[in-house]
Amino acid sequence: MLQITLTLTIFILAVIPMGKYMYHIAAKKKTFADPFFDRVDNGIYKICRIDRKGMNWRTYALSLLMANAVMVFVGYLVLRLQHGLFLNPNGIDGMEPTLSFNTIISFMTNTNLQHYSGESGLSYLSQMLVIIFMMFTSAASGYAACMAFCRGLAGKSKDLGNFYEDMVRITTRILIPWSLIFGLVLIWQGCPETFGSNITVETIHGKLQDFAMGPIAALEIIKHLGTNGGGFLGANSSTPFENPTVITDIVELISMMILPGACVLTFGKMCQERRKEEGKTKEPLFGKQGRTIFAAMSVIFLIGLTLCFVSEKAGNPVLETAGISQDMGSMEGKEVRFGIDQSALFTTVTTSFTTGTVNNMHDTLTPLGGLIPLLHMMLNCVFGGKGVGLMNMLMYAVLAVFICGLMVGRTPEYLGKKIEGKEMKLVALVLIVHPLLILGFSALAVSTQAGLEGISNPGFHGLSQVLYEFSSASANNGSGFEGLSDNSYFWNITTGLAMFFGRYIAIIAQLAIAGSLFAKKKTKVSVGTMRTDNTIFTILLIFIVYIFAALTFFPALALGPIAEHLTLWFS
Repeated sequence: MLQITLTLTIFILAVIPMGKYMYHIAAKKKTFADPFFDRVDNGIYKICRIDRKGMNWRTYALSLLMANAVMVFVGYLVLRLQHGLFLNPNGIDGMEPTLSFNTIISFMTNTNLQHYSGESGLSYLSQMLVIIFMMFTSAASGYAACMAFCRGLAGKSKDLGNFYEDMVRITTRILIPWSLIFGLVLIWQGCPETFGSNITVETIHGKLQDFAMGPIAALEIIKHLGTNGGGFLGANSSTPFENPTVITDIVELISMMILPGACVLTFGKMCQERRKEEGKTKEPLFGKQGRTIFAAMSVIFLIGLTLCFVSEKAGNPVLETAGISQDMGSMEGKEVRFGIDQSALFTTVTTSFTTGTVNNMHDTLTPLGGLIPLLHMMLNCVFGGKGVGLMNMLMYAVLAVFICGLMVGRTPEYLGKKIEGKEMKLVALVLIVHPLLILGFSALAVSTQAGLEGISNPGFHGLSQVLYEFSSASANNGSGFEGLSDNSYFWNITTGLAMFFGRYIAIIAQLAIAGSLFAKKKTKVSVGTMRTDNTIFTILLIFIVYIFAALTFFPALALGPIAEHLTLWFS
């Protein structure tokens, strides 16, 4: 419990200055690093011939899609041809077509779902040129879309910004420098960073054992900082090479939490009016609108963390009956160096902040312990990935003011802009497409032979495996129960489609909402205006999120983890 408290305290202390720094970058205000980074950015603009002219939402969305499409095409070729390219000391063959399709879509959509083991499926060139490169660019794409969305809602700029400029600034001023700093910490703690081939050593029992090597630290830090999640090694951050100590575990936790949390502060600062004190204009510390959203996300996160921790601490009653002590909790699938505390925290964080990395095997979680990561991916708004979680939570905020507006017979407003039919249709599209992808593909999987062949557990847990896989894909998370035999034509193609539509349909619709609200004039605050910056709205927002989740996902959850829990404890 002390480790959990310490980690969350560090997060709160670090997210405030990071939020201020990200706000200055998004709003193009001065920062301490401008003298250096301005030169770097201007050089990139010149070499790439980037026109920094402001864009409307259509141009912004099209630029994002086209840039991503080019990277997908090049990355797919590298994966298919890696056997004949350089930096392949272990002689790894090229990927087959459906696995290449799944992998390239996975990493371009910031999902990083892996149907392969990194140490045996990718050359060093593919790990760097495809995987690490896309970890930077997919994260930057999501952040850029979020900043354009926030500009549209705030309505204080002339346009939604320029996609290419936003992408360059977040990459050079945040992702690269912080990756270097935190990456050195990982190397200091024992995470390998080398171009040497795999090594073979003789164990103390006189046996020979192979150890995978490579540029592990470089991938490890951006996978967390960019809320990506794919591991260099198949066992991900549960292995000592990716996550050697408790120090690296905390560093990785803070890395995946800090930017999504800072995005909420950035939104609050963009929407908040500056106040004057003693003749000087003072920037708000948090911003009232951002504070409301941050509080709602935090409450949902803490509820999930508490349930996951208590469930894992309670242990497995079946093992208790068999004579195996559960005093330490359910330690199956967990690393002893992390224990229940760090494992429960890591599990909740990685699926709340949609990172997808794991320091324990989620397939071995207790039923209610596994319910929390599954539910948080279904919600997809508990901080979420860098920028995307904030955008999704704001959809629920718009839905909340719309419902309340209908109850009192008043046209709903959010941030001084009227919410009308056009915006609500787009909000409905964003909120419906996610459960449609999860439940639709899950139904297809359990009703076809190709889907059933991948399920390793015929009981309630088998359904949980299927739901988890498609929830992870649609939420652009990337973690898995890992009991699923998912490297097949069926699973590669269906999860690839879930990742693609789960990412781009939502982003395009959200940018359209931002463009629509940006074009509207602000209305004056009146007695009938519903406040969205107080405790009442925070509570209302939390209830809206949970009610929507219950209406869409409860039947499926009842047949999966809930039924499994009842079977274990009451049978």
